Amino acid sequence: MQWLHDLLFGDSVAHAVLLYSFIITLGVLLGKIKIAGVSLGVTFVLFVGIAVGHFGFTINPTILGFVKEFGLILFIYSIGLQVGPSFFSTFRKGGMALNGIAILQVVLGLAVTIAFYFLLHKEVPMAMLVGTLSGAVTNTPGLGAAEEALRQLNYSGDPIGLGYAVAYPMGVVGMLAVMIGLRYFGRVDLKKEEERLSAASEDKTAGPEQFTLRVENKAMDGLTLQECKNLIARPFVVSRLMVDGTIRVPADDTLLHVGDTIRVVAQKTDIKAINAMIGSSVEMEWKEDESKMVSRRIVITRDSMNGRTISQLQLRSAFGVNITRVNRSGIDLLARPDLALQVGDRVMVVGPLDAIAKVETIMGNTLKRLNYPHLTTIFLGIFMGILLGALPVTLPGMPMPAKLGLAGGPLIVALLVGRFGYKIHLITYTTQSANLMLRELGISLFLASVGLSAGGKFVDTLVSGDGLLLMGVGVVMTVVPLIIVAVVGRLMKTNYFTLIGVMAGASTNPPGLAYSSSLTNGDAPAVAYSTVYPLTMFLRIITAQFLVLWFPA
Repeated sequence: MQWLHDLLFGDSVAHAVLLYSFIITLGVLLGKIKIAGVSLGVTFVLFVGIAVGHFGFTINPTILGFVKEFGLILFIYSIGLQVGPSFFSTFRKGGMALNGIAILQVVLGLAVTIAFYFLLHKEVPMAMLVGTLSGAVTNTPGLGAAEEALRQLNYSGDPIGLGYAVAYPMGVVGMLAVMIGLRYFGRVDLKKEEERLSAASEDKTAGPEQFTLRVENKAMDGLTLQECKNLIARPFVVSRLMVDGTIRVPADDTLLHVGDTIRVVAQKTDIKAINAMIGSSVEMEWKEDESKMVSRRIVITRDSMNGRTISQLQLRSAFGVNITRVNRSGIDLLARPDLALQVGDRVMVVGPLDAIAKVETIMGNTLKRLNYPHLTTIFLGIFMGILLGALPVTLPGMPMPAKLGLAGGPLIVALLVGRFGYKIHLITYTTQSANLMLRELGISLFLASVGLSAGGKFVDTLVSGDGLLLMGVGVVMTVVPLIIVAVVGRLMKTNYFTLIGVMAGASTNPPGLAYSSSLTNGDAPAVAYSTVYPLTMFLRIITAQFLVLWFPA
């Protein structure tokens, strides 16, 4: 049985893989158990890792370090790649206010952490407080970023994963307690809050709309379609034109005349202006002869289409077809000439049947191609992210140059690649299942590694060390910022469902999102969560590193 002993307690790669497989399997299974409707999910891998480490199972430090850092990189990069397209757009309109609330929550957490550093007379090192803060706000990447920064300082104290582990459960409980307290002490009427959301959503533009107009303005008579667009100065697309009962696809140089009927696609906010300049709306069902004209949704799967604008394709002059709308990640976009197309986009094309067949060949429309991962984008991005993370930045008052590290560097590059990668012809499209697979694999490896490294000292710290103190500190770090943000949010007249979604997103707290989403039939909490999540994740990672560098142990 020596082979079994070597496999369980040896120092081989097989031993490491066996241990990781056991920890992740058991952790994921236990993480599905719900208590009061809330589960810890993949985070339970951390606690299984702690238990395994407590009973004396270890892994070669070199292997442990590599797996932990590589898992963190996969997790961070996958998140950045997914949220990159929406990261910059969240600062527009209402997103500015929500991100402002989220920033307040992050800053308050930092203030509480620094206050404890001085209140405890520096007996608890900032490194451990940062680990506790990461657990209190359930932010694993922040923990990884802090550990990366500590390696630069040759930190030799207790693993900060101990603080994370003791604070994490109370971080979940504290979040739910504040949400429930806000509801009851703030006398929130859930039904009225839903009604207000419904009323507000009716005034918002979900995407481009289709409507039919009859040309009545004599000033437009004899002008080309492009000249009419220039006069109106509002973006719109004319997908069909009916003249004397004949339907055709118009081009920019097509002449309009009084009495013509056109099918228009435009944003809701522009409809009145377009009506006023062209003519009145009419009810009409466009029944084309499908042997002559059809509308089809085509999926872009050819790499050569990535980054090309609609005007560059010249589909109208080459094939006699028009693109009216583009659906990207579930959102309809108006097909403006300067809109750059990306692999994975679904475009609505109107034109003759034989022409559309040719356009399908050009754009791809082969769904199988979308299932293949673009590893070049993933590993090139990771390569660039590690280079950026290793770049030292000297700041006054810091004992050594700061670095974005293995967490911050890949995150920033992933955000940029996700948003602008198409401009350099990188295929950034990844199926949701593939992205989720990378994320879950990465975070599972990271959490298992943190648990194993902290397991040997966890019980001693909790029973005879600073464990209970850190747990209490974690409760304050969780609850105080949330209460202040809840009060400020309600003073700003923020809807309850939106506010608790922001609170969960600013803490990157999936159990909090699950609870808030269970209170309503709408998606307001999820929308708010996703609006603030990218910026919050970035801030949590960066600030965790700066705290341990500004206040070294």
